[in-house]
Amino acid sequence: MQKKYKVSITKTAQQDFVTIWEYISADNPLNARTFLDEIEAKALSLQLLPQRHQMINENELLGTDYRHLVYKKYRIIYRIDVETVYILRIIHGAKPLD
Repeated sequence: MQKKYKVSITKTAQQDFVTIWEYISADNPLNARTFLDEIEAKALSLQLLPQRHQMINENELLGTDYRHLVYKKYRIIYRIDVETVYILRIIHGAKPLD
């Protein structure tokens, strides 16, 4: 049986959701809601096998061990703890993690 992790979305990632909502809903609120539902489902899918996704390129520079799940043009940046996956950021793929 596979280990199941708890998924915790940080306040910074929650703010990223708001920013994404504001950007997309300026053109189409329905598309914004649909997209946010999809990206949230992707983030919650990390409860199983979160190690399956790649380490981020910025790890060496930042001294971290973060991974990312890429969905459409966005990166879900996260770290894995013993029993929890922490969603740290949800950023556009063209934007570096700072």
